[in-house]
Amino acid sequence: MKLLVVGSGGREHAIAKKLLESPQVEQVFVAPGNDGMTLDGLDLVDIGISEHSALIAFAQANNIAWTFIGPDDALAAGIVDDFNQAGLKAFGPTQLAAELEWSKDFAKKIMGKYGVPTAAYGTFSDFEEAKAYIEKQGAPIVVKADGLALGKGVVVAETVDQALNAAREMLLDNKFGDSGARVVVEEFLEGEEFSLFAFVNGNQFDIMPPAQDHKRAFDGDKGPNTGGMGAYAPVPHLPQSAVNTAVETIIKPVLAAMLAEGRPYLGVLYAGLILTADGPKVIEFNSRFGDPETQVILPRLTSDFAQNITDILEGKTPDITWADTGVTLGVVLASEGYPLNYKKGVELPAKTDGDIITYYAGAKLAENSNRLLSNGGRVYMLVTTADTVEAAQDSIYGQLAKQETAGLFYRTDIGGKALGR
Repeated sequence: MKLLVVGSGGREHAIAKKLLESPQVEQVFVAPGNDGMTLDGLDLVDIGISEHSALIAFAQANNIAWTFIGPDDALAAGIVDDFNQAGLKAFGPTQLAAELEWSKDFAKKIMGKYGVPTAAYGTFSDFEEAKAYIEKQGAPIVVKADGLALGKGVVVAETVDQALNAAREMLLDNKFGDSGARVVVEEFLEGEEFSLFAFVNGNQFDIMPPAQDHKRAFDGDKGPNTGGMGAYAPVPHLPQSAVNTAVETIIKPVLAAMLAEGRPYLGVLYAGLILTADGPKVIEFNSRFGDPETQVILPRLTSDFAQNITDILEGKTPDITWADTGVTLGVVLASEGYPLNYKKGVELPAKTDGDIITYYAGAKLAENSNRLLSNGGRVYMLVTTADTVEAAQDSIYGQLAKQETAGLFYRTDIGGKALGR
């Protein structure tokens, strides 16, 4: 069968590459993709993620069995609804179900109504009201743009002044446009953060191995929030009891809530969680695979990914299996200056093969050349699987030491939390 993946980043590279491994899959198209993906035999389609009609026409003309939707903004724009109305299958939640991600206020209201554990919060569209709430609560405190902000609309403020500045930028300075027209100000929670993903159809779900992302730009969790600088899975120091509790108190109730609200969920549900002294609590929900967690989770999948998704779309129980030993770890290479201003056009090292996988996020071929150049904030990610976190780190950082990475930067401590560092 032929499949289509919508999106262009490292997440979509990992999804498409894994789908192409299936013996049932003849061809995987990625729209719009990036040139680095072609090195893995993926076919690019020059159609943007917002061009729903053109994507539907392509799927119809090319006998696409089903389409996997990668990015949050496409889901928020109702791409699944449009595909379904055209009689096409698409893996991802509808616009109403995806509101779990595209409105943090909606997600908070759902959690409050159905008793899902999360931080105490207030939602504001007026700066003076937000200011009064922040000053009353004190710091540390968290300020979030209500809508989608490419992973950058969250400020963990260590002082009241930082929180007020964040609220001011969102509500008065329009830093995130409509996404920041409302802000959610919430209690700062202490504990170990982890990401828990599930394949979902209604109230049927399959949990994936937990992962841990590294959001801050620099070592030691310093610097601004980014879309993610690296990840690993599973999380060796996370008790299985915490995962079990999260399934019972968070995943099951929220899926039941979406059904009760007339918004049945189909696709990948991503729960960003924190293990507090009172048990796991929700930091946020995403309505799709995370990036860069996808790149360390999917290599651990030992079943036929394409068959698994086909079964879920058809309402069948998928036979999903995972590697049960070792750790998969990945490090992101980003353009110097990311997540703020950065340059493009840095020549990239050769793609790694074998034990170390290269996933491309922002890469473009130079004109009239096979040289691959940087073309985004996050550029590529090296991923490997080893017996231990330390062995995986040694492998990745040993490879990076051999690469020419001028114009790029990366964190040198991915996976360190598992080692108590």
